[in-house]
Amino acid sequence: MILMACAVIAVVDGDTVKCDGQSVRLIGDGIPFKSGFDTPETYRPKCQQELELGRAATTRMAELLRDAVGIMDTGAHDRYGRVLGRLILSNGETAGEVLVREGYAVRWAPGRHMDWCR
Repeated sequence: MILMACAVIAVVDGDTVKCDGQSVRLIGDGIPFKSGFDTPETYRPKCQQELELGRAATTRMAELLRDAVGIMDTGAHDRYGRVLGRLILSNGETAGEVLVREGYAVRWAPGRHMDWCR
């Protein structure tokens, strides 16, 4: 894994950022295609509750971004061509760890689909 050099990192949503315009799907401490974290959708949410939760996760990600030291590239890409990476914070944690711990995200595994609308 290598640290991506990003002049600008911008938040897309609670689990995606852009590094100099390149989309990066964050997986926290996860293993590509086996584990990671997931946040509610802000693009095409299934209900108003999911949209609101997604906005809250996006806001929290923006706050965490201020404490980021970089993005670790796992060398893998998802089906949309996004880099799978980890946003590393100054204390050594990943943004994913924090989002899961604070309730903005859930742990993800293959086949797991979270219903944010219940």
